[in-house]
Amino acid sequence: MATPLTGDSSNELHRIATHKAMLRLIPLMCLIYFMSYLDRTNVALAKAHLAIDLGISAAGYGLGAGIFFLGYALLEVPSNLAAHRFGPRRWIARIAVTWGILSAAMMFVQGEWSFYTIRVLLGIAEAGLFPALMYMITLWFAPKDRSVVVGWIYVAPALALFIGNPVGGALLQMDGIAGLHGWQWLFLLEGLPTIVVGVILWFKLPEKPSKARWLTKDEARVLQARTLPDAAHAHMLSDDWVAALKRPATVLTGLIYFLNQVSFVGLVFFTPAMIQQMHVKSPLMVGVLSSSIGIGVLLGVMILPRIHRRVSNDCVFLGILTIGLIVSSLLFISYTWLPARLVLFVVTAFFGGGVLPLYWAISMKRLHGIQAAAGLAFINTIGLLGGFLGPYLFGIAERASGNSASGFSVMVGASILGLILVPVLAKAIQSEGRTTSMSESLLKVEH
Repeated sequence: MATPLTGDSSNELHRIATHKAMLRLIPLMCLIYFMSYLDRTNVALAKAHLAIDLGISAAGYGLGAGIFFLGYALLEVPSNLAAHRFGPRRWIARIAVTWGILSAAMMFVQGEWSFYTIRVLLGIAEAGLFPALMYMITLWFAPKDRSVVVGWIYVAPALALFIGNPVGGALLQMDGIAGLHGWQWLFLLEGLPTIVVGVILWFKLPEKPSKARWLTKDEARVLQARTLPDAAHAHMLSDDWVAALKRPATVLTGLIYFLNQVSFVGLVFFTPAMIQQMHVKSPLMVGVLSSSIGIGVLLGVMILPRIHRRVSNDCVFLGILTIGLIVSSLLFISYTWLPARLVLFVVTAFFGGGVLPLYWAISMKRLHGIQAAAGLAFINTIGLLGGFLGPYLFGIAERASGNSASGFSVMVGASILGLILVPVLAKAIQSEGRTTSMSESLLKVEH
């Protein structure tokens, strides 16, 4: 029989176990998310080459870039329910292998319709990856630690933008080797490693604390105990996963995330085009300068979650970051000097990408068990629709003005709408809090 732990010893044991879990899990989770972001965004570097070699227009490219998120969104909730049913390890490994194959298959694109088709299939294959990672966090980490863990996960896309853009630019210079275009080498050599990562995850990623050989039984027990809500919040573990989708706070978080993704995903997919229109001709230099948004995201996800731990009001903090995104976007529109715009790429990405862990930290406080699997996937589904719409609107803006940077006007409009919804979200959270307080009172009366 296990020896009962005192409060202090339990806290110390939980701290040690959490540290172990972070060291073991975060690198694996970051690795798979790094590969997913690399494979979904490398098409941005290929934009000009696809136009020259295949005749894909700016609007056609924007549709193809965004349509990935449409296929992804359609299967988010069922995919994450499958992760709950079969276990995140098996499901995440399956996702990695199938999307790695399809990412490499992008080298066979022949025109707009084949471009659209493979991008849709790629989105379907990757569906459920990110919410499965978020669901895993609810199985392993206490609510107070989740914002920082999510921030570490978001280091992966930041590094994918920072490292992937220069590497992709170098791969594009393989044009003509073995009779292949540079963009074909790009898709092939960035797709195949993902399959290898999927196999690694199958063997190395434990489902839950009780399955981790590197934890003692007491460490596994205290980790699992701290992830669960207390008795007053037991309704959060209900098997009625549909209830999670109906909560106003869930829907509103999804809508604000949707508007963020209109802005941020549009920025990611059109930054190389904006750099090229600043008279930068070398594919390698375009890749290097495009990595500036990776620097911004990296700074954001490393700094902002740590500030968030010390902030009592989630929505006030969310509103401040949204205002920062609006101001930096307006400044980008106002200045045309290349050095100023490079700095503003960093600042805009700091706010637009750095805010992302906050959405999930807010949601994880209110979703647990199968409701977390469904609710987090639902929020991501709504956000992914923004990922579909953003590049398409950026493409339309470029076609209308002839300038890729005109997409920043789309960012301003979407961010203003998101700012308007923040106080509405705050009221919804307060309402849920009152409901929880009433539940606690009833429990006290019953006992």
